[in-house]
Amino acid sequence: MPKEITLNHITKIEGHAKLNLSMEGGKVTKCELSATEGSRYFEGIVRGRKYYEAHEMTSRICGICSCAHVIAALSAVEDALGVQISEQTYKLRELLTLGERIRSHATHLYFLALPDYLGYESALAMAPKYGKELKSALAMMKAGNGIIRLLGSRDLHPVSATVGGWLKLPKQEQIDEIRKSLEQIRTDTVETCELFSSFRYPKFETKGKFFSLINPKKYPMLEGSFGSDGGIFDKSKYSDFIKEYHEPYSSANFVVRQDKRYAVGALSRINTSGKQLSKEGQKALKKSQIRENSKNPYHNNMAQAIELVHYVGEGMKICEELAIKDEKPVKANAGPGRGVGAIEVPRGTLWHEYSINSEGKITNANIITPTAQNLLNMQEDIREFVPSVAGRKKEEIIIQVEKLIRSYDPCFSCSAHFLEVKWA
Repeated sequence: MPKEITLNHITKIEGHAKLNLSMEGGKVTKCELSATEGSRYFEGIVRGRKYYEAHEMTSRICGICSCAHVIAALSAVEDALGVQISEQTYKLRELLTLGERIRSHATHLYFLALPDYLGYESALAMAPKYGKELKSALAMMKAGNGIIRLLGSRDLHPVSATVGGWLKLPKQEQIDEIRKSLEQIRTDTVETCELFSSFRYPKFETKGKFFSLINPKKYPMLEGSFGSDGGIFDKSKYSDFIKEYHEPYSSANFVVRQDKRYAVGALSRINTSGKQLSKEGQKALKKSQIRENSKNPYHNNMAQAIELVHYVGEGMKICEELAIKDEKPVKANAGPGRGVGAIEVPRGTLWHEYSINSEGKITNANIITPTAQNLLNMQEDIREFVPSVAGRKKEEIIIQVEKLIRSYDPCFSCSAHFLEVKWA
């Protein structure tokens, strides 16, 4: 039994992370999971900039979820300035975020998680035997990219979305083509659910609570209160319930809810809002291994697969309902105001908060990403899980620990803290 394990580079995740683990007599005496990305300082960078620059700048936090940061920032700014967007703008934002979720889930499931369960080091090594599955993944990623490219005018860091609306609107025939592209991958999503429901997952339960946005009208996406069976609160009061703190061994902030760890992500959404999935999503859920209020973090992979079924159906529904009409963005007053944007993104709930003065300049900003919220829960899950595999060889322990980390689909490049710069 190894006394110490140090993973300087955890593989098959977004960004860079490190784990220092010490054991004595089968017990974990030290467990430090840390982001090793450089500090990002986005909260300081946007300070002093105009309100309409926030979404453009913060989209650079991450290439994987750049659309998410755009929509969260826009939501916060519009909340601060009292901007009411049109139904068309809202539906197009939903469609944009659906495209990113489809792309992100397909990437994580097939290229990061699947090798763990089939016994391969990488997706590339799987290709000769599992070429069909990888082609399905690429088809789903292509469909997601197509939505983002159309609505955002580029594959990454969209530039068409703006405060109050859109700078460029799609044509109706382009929306119809998106619907067709989603129709073509419906079978791929169902087969993805069947594949990830066929694996044997470790029997492990986290002690953290599962939280997500909760919307009584629909499966959570761009609006709702934040909660679980542990309580529900309005997004504007998030700072009364959610606290950030820093550990010297990590460049990411840790986040707690009333001083307790918690988890966000696909499994959290299934746990809080599974009954609001589409009929196809409900069917996929019933066929999966997930039962009501699953506490097994490994089930997050199945939850993402179920969401793929749901998101494709929802995307098609939006395309069918949309009748594109020419409209200009809603004009915003300069300020002052404070606003909070809270939306669900591939890895969980994303928070943006901005304070804006009467000149329209940002005076304060706060950004809390899903991985920062999951970081403490991941760390403590590792601490509690490792004793169950402590008798194995070091290489096998490492594989099992990395598999647990990857089940959260973390993005450590997003989690590197954004503390505002204290200019001299």
